[in-house]
Amino acid sequence: QVQLVESGGGLVQAGGSLRLSCTASGRTDSTYNMGWFRQAPGKERELVAAISRTGGITNYVGAVKGRFTISRDNTKNTMYLQMDNLRPEDTAVYYCAASVGALYPTRAVNYWGRGTQVTVSS
Repeated sequence: QVQLVESGGGLVQAGGSLRLSCTASGRTDSTYNMGWFRQAPGKERELVAAISRTGGITNYVGAVKGRFTISRDNTKNTMYLQMDNLRPEDTAVYYCAASVGALYPTRAVNYWGRGTQVTVSS
């Protein structure tokens, strides 16, 4: 079992920045593909950014390309999401996810964090 705990969410004005962190504990001897999902009220959970086991490959949904940066430090069992130039439409609960295989579709994810709220005011 792997436990994932997110931190770093909060309230920020449009144009501002936040950095989310996700720390893994438990059976972290096996590395996982990891990613950040978000879910806004009334909407489906969507994959925002993903990073491979070694961090060498990253992918982003089009809406955040150029504004968000995903990274990981396997020595600290921690993944990050740097979010810059935030927009009101980025408001959502952000979830950390880990998977032995793919992160998409959502049902393929092996482990989830509980989520952290990000609110961007206009």
